[in-house]
Amino acid sequence: MPGRVTLEVSPLTGRSGIRARGEISALTRPAWEQALSDLARQHADVSYLELSDVVFIDVAGVTALAVTALNLPDGRVVVEQPPPQLPSVLAMFWPGLNQIEVAPR
Repeated sequence: MPGRVTLEVSPLTGRSGIRARGEISALTRPAWEQALSDLARQHADVSYLELSDVVFIDVAGVTALAVTALNLPDGRVVVEQPPPQLPSVLAMFWPGLNQIEVAPR
């Protein structure tokens, strides 16, 4: 269906983390928050988020990621190839958040 907002999340192979594809917005936030919750439960030192196929993430989606990272007992989340909104929102609202490392596009 054209114009339909979707988010697909799958596990990464060979390392701890997930790959997301689509858009992270109000319509897909429940799936995004569930994926982050699952990621946090399996977290061990470093978790990876591969976001090269995410076309957009809203402020609430970045907030969910930041809160997840802040609540991890230790380690960090490496965000690979995020959409341009993500590092901008992190810098604006969570400057110095050491639990998230962004590897740009």
